[in-house]
Amino acid sequence: MAEERVQKLLAQAGYGSRRACEEFIVEQRVKVNGKLIELGAKADPAQDTITIDGRRVKFDVAPIYVMLNKPAGIVTTNEDEFGRKTVRDMIPLEGHLYPVGRLDADSEGLVLLTNDGDLANALTHPRYGHAKEYVVLVEDQPSDNTLNTWRRGVMLDGQLTAPVRVEVISMERGQTWLRVIMHEGRKRQIREVAGMLGHHVKYLKRVRLGPLELGDLKLGHWRYLTPPEVRALRSLLGKPGKLSGRSARGKPTRPPKRPTKTMPRRR
Repeated sequence: MAEERVQKLLAQAGYGSRRACEEFIVEQRVKVNGKLIELGAKADPAQDTITIDGRRVKFDVAPIYVMLNKPAGIVTTNEDEFGRKTVRDMIPLEGHLYPVGRLDADSEGLVLLTNDGDLANALTHPRYGHAKEYVVLVEDQPSDNTLNTWRRGVMLDGQLTAPVRVEVISMERGQTWLRVIMHEGRKRQIREVAGMLGHHVKYLKRVRLGPLELGDLKLGHWRYLTPPEVRALRSLLGKPGKLSGRSARGKPTRPPKRPTKTMPRRR
C-alpha cells in the first residue's frame, strides 16, 4: 500500500472526519512507529505502526452507517464535558462511530453516525454543499418581505449567509410552520437568523441530510442504513456502495417516554 497522509488514514479507519483527525495530530495524540508526528506526515499502514492515545489503529474495520432520530436534550457529539447524554450513548454498538455534522441539543431529527471518515468529510465540508432540510415552528407570522430577506441571506457574525429555500407549510394563531432547506450549517444558524428577523424558533427538526430522509423513524430510535441509502451516500465519493460485515438493518432502541409534538404533514 502506498503512503498516505496520516489524517486520511485515521479517517478511513473510523476516527472521524479528516478535520477531526487533523486535530488529533495537532494535539500530539498520534504516533507513527513510536514517534509523534506533525500535520502532513505520511505512513503506510501495511508497514508502519500508527497509534492514537497509545492504542494501535486497526485498518480492517467494516464500514457502519447508522441513522438516529435524535430527541431534544441530546448533544451531537461522542463525549460531553458537562456529562450530558450524547448521540453516541444512544447507539449500543461497539467501535468508533462519529456523528456527521451538528444538530443543536434543543433540536430533534436526523443524525447520521458512521466510522467512514471519507464520507463524513464529504457530507460536512462546506465545498460540497449538500442540502439539509428542516421543519421549523416560529412565533408569529413572518411577512413576505421577511421571508425574502431570509432567502437572500443576512449578515451573521460578520458574514453573509448563503441563500436558502424557505416555504410556509401552514399558519396558526400566533405561530407558523416553515420548511427550510439550506446548503450550509453554521452553529445554530436557523435559530439565530429567525431570531434576528423577529421570529423566535419554538421547534426545529431535521428531516433530510443529503440523500437521506428521516421518514417514519420514531423519535429516539435508530437503524442501520439500507443498501440503497449507502449506495446513494457513497456515490457522493464516487465509490461503490457496499455493506461489509454488518446487517443492513438494526434493532432500534426504545424511545424515551415523552409526548411527541405534532407537525403538519409534508405536502
